[in-house]
Amino acid sequence: MWKTILAVSFLSLGALTLAGCSDDESKSSFVVCESTYALCTTAKCEPADGSTDTVSCACDVKTGYSAGEKPCTGEAKTDKGTEISSRYYPIKSYAACDNDRPWAWCLDKPCVVDKDDPTKASCACTVTKNEGPYLVVTDTYTDSTCTTDLWSSATVKGANQLTDFLKTTSELKPYDIKVLNAPK
Repeated sequence: MWKTILAVSFLSLGALTLAGCSDDESKSSFVVCESTYALCTTAKCEPADGSTDTVSCACDVKTGYSAGEKPCTGEAKTDKGTEISSRYYPIKSYAACDNDRPWAWCLDKPCVVDKDDPTKASCACTVTKNEGPYLVVTDTYTDSTCTTDLWSSATVKGANQLTDFLKTTSELKPYDIKVLNAPK
């Protein structure tokens, strides 16, 4: 099952923790659907209202196919504004991080669309750490990629399981993913 992230989403990531699931269980736990959603795979996150368990992640608003553990919710009008869910869209590259730094799990989390910029949303994501190697979705890697900022993320294992699931769908195909800091 998904744990707290990446999310940005890896993804997010953003991303995608599936600790304790067999391949059959992980495949059946994902849902691909079409809607407006928040993409957090490259989102930086900040503390939210004094909470140590939840952070606010700055995500992009997208419309189209996406994946998550729950069905698409689309847009809902609330007293906070227009609410959407954070979901996953395939990534092309990431840096694998194996340290004890916290990261944010955003998959299927609630997000509020920015009333002044409808291309952005603020998502309430869960602080996570010590779930194994996690990823930072990026197209460049530096020595500080895994040691600075709080990113929406997922475990590498979870990202791989979701990618394998997407290979079985017709609506949302994954990319060949490049691990930027893979051993040579």
